[in-house]
Amino acid sequence: MAAITSDVQVEVRRPRRSVIIGVLLVVWVAAYFLLSGIDTLPLGGQETTGFHRWLTENRDFVGQGNVFFDAIRTAVDHLVVLLQDLVSRPSFGRPVPVVGWLGVVAISAYLAWAFGNWKVALLTAAGLAFVGLQGLWQESMDTLALTIAAVLLSLLVAIPLGIWAGLSNRAFKVATLILDLMQTLPTFVYLAPLTLFFAIGPAAATIATLIYAAPPAVRLTAHAIRSVPPESVEASRSLGSTRGQTLTKVLLPMSRSTVVVGINQTIMAALSMVTVAALIDAPGLGQTVLKALQTLDVGVAFNAGLAIVVIAIVLDRVTTAAGDRPWRTASVRRKVVLGAGAIGVLVAVWFSRTYVWAAEFPSEVGIGSRIAVITADVTAWVQDVFGGFTYGVRDAVTKGVLNPLEALLTGSPWWLVGAVVVTLAAILGRWKAAVPAVVCIGLLVATGVWQDSMITLASTLLATVVVVAVGLALGVWAGRNRRVDLAIRPILDAGQTMPPFVYLVPFLALFGTSRFTAIAAAVVYAVPVTTKIVADGIKAVPVATVEAANSVGSSNWQVISKVQLPVARRAITLAVNQGLIYVLAMVVVGGLVGAGALGYDVAAGFAQSELYGKGLAAGLAIVLLGVLLDRITQAAAPKPHGKGDKQ
Repeated sequence: MAAITSDVQVEVRRPRRSVIIGVLLVVWVAAYFLLSGIDTLPLGGQETTGFHRWLTENRDFVGQGNVFFDAIRTAVDHLVVLLQDLVSRPSFGRPVPVVGWLGVVAISAYLAWAFGNWKVALLTAAGLAFVGLQGLWQESMDTLALTIAAVLLSLLVAIPLGIWAGLSNRAFKVATLILDLMQTLPTFVYLAPLTLFFAIGPAAATIATLIYAAPPAVRLTAHAIRSVPPESVEASRSLGSTRGQTLTKVLLPMSRSTVVVGINQTIMAALSMVTVAALIDAPGLGQTVLKALQTLDVGVAFNAGLAIVVIAIVLDRVTTAAGDRPWRTASVRRKVVLGAGAIGVLVAVWFSRTYVWAAEFPSEVGIGSRIAVITADVTAWVQDVFGGFTYGVRDAVTKGVLNPLEALLTGSPWWLVGAVVVTLAAILGRWKAAVPAVVCIGLLVATGVWQDSMITLASTLLATVVVVAVGLALGVWAGRNRRVDLAIRPILDAGQTMPPFVYLVPFLALFGTSRFTAIAAAVVYAVPVTTKIVADGIKAVPVATVEAANSVGSSNWQVISKVQLPVARRAITLAVNQGLIYVLAMVVVGGLVGAGALGYDVAAGFAQSELYGKGLAAGLAIVLLGVLLDRITQAAAPKPHGKGDKQ
């Protein structure tokens, strides 16, 4: 009897976690009806707190006149100006850049050929010619110059740090903690604090891009070095090689492909950040998109967004080809052909320095205005034909789901929301998740933008639910069907190369300026990464486990729900985590197209000097939301070796 009693106690000792969470939510809703409107900490769009005003008044105290920050700002400015002088603007007393459009196209195509193949070279030449035909050559070159400057500086810092983290276990643990935090922060977050130290302009934009783009290179370089077989390292040392020789002759050569992938990801991140950095006066295509979004000019925004996509595709394909091709072991014939091609490039550069037609991209053959007009006409047609449906969907989701969720978050007392969040964190991850939740909630209240934070959180949660549903469906389908995986994988990869600004344009045409526009863009932005992680998790389920389920007569749905999804739970939790972070990033950027809340606060802080402190506080609130969501979703992940919660 004792054994039976003991067994019964084990069964009822801990109810399912999902049941506890359900009860918590019901209690919250009930408390909302009783306490609605109490301690909600409202703050109008133009209103500020004492903390905001203090930040505004002391903005110049931090960086202005500081020799260290001034030296960094000056050095970075000189690098950006040098690159702009080379390819984008009149310089050295000449009415044209040092290298005109023909020289830039020739050099770029040659490098793509040298590091890749003739197909990549052709794509590069065609892509650059296309952005010139769009009438956006100078803006594209400004974007490219800023991206190159940021990538060079990022790699100068990231590669040594990655090597250090790859060689030292202690450095690897510290780097992992810092990189995890950095990669949870949306792009907006990096802008406001850096303007304190480096003022608004290209230098602050470049440094923000450097910081945002460095983590992939650090992480993948460390991973590559730590993945080199120990036997290779031991063989090198047994032959008397020093640590430096082992690094340069064994570790780095064997890590080259993975390091190049890290460089590729750094370039993509840099291009994404450079466009968003238009908010702090970064030159280039981002300025064109930003001004078009502010004036709701979908045609111009689409034309500039298309140019950004083309540049992203070119940079992605060139760096990917460089990682795939063993270009260092080229044949003699290829080296001879490359030498002849180099002569052709020099001739093209000479032409671009000598003749105006080869220096300034011909404006009479531009197609950009035609693309903008066609896009505007198509937008008007779509709104006339489908406007009733798209606007109906927008209004139905907004009124039926978003508004009630937002009311629950903004209408509940702040301490009630905080108590629910901390309790949820404790249920999922005990004190390790509850303590960060307490800190984040307390600091969110201190920022003075609590209500805007809750509005942003409501949009983020709604978009995340859709992202997870779509990502799970597509990920399971792709993980179980190789043909589907091969078909959608290129689309997903392409989706991850596009900067956030680009996603706003088509949804602005479909849904107008609204919170739903940002949510729809966030869903499309976050689905690719979620789908890929889920698909990889499903594919990693042991074949023997699936075959065992099939052998006992399980249906496809039973195999998916009872075997593959439970086994792939860690991957699914990671997919939810990454989906949340991507959604938060896009919802914040959506502040530019009517989403309001924290994104608008940050943008307004750059546009209106008296709101700078509020914008900086909003940036801090975005960080806190990102950390809070990241900690809670990571706490929900099952522990390795089956040490998760028993249910």
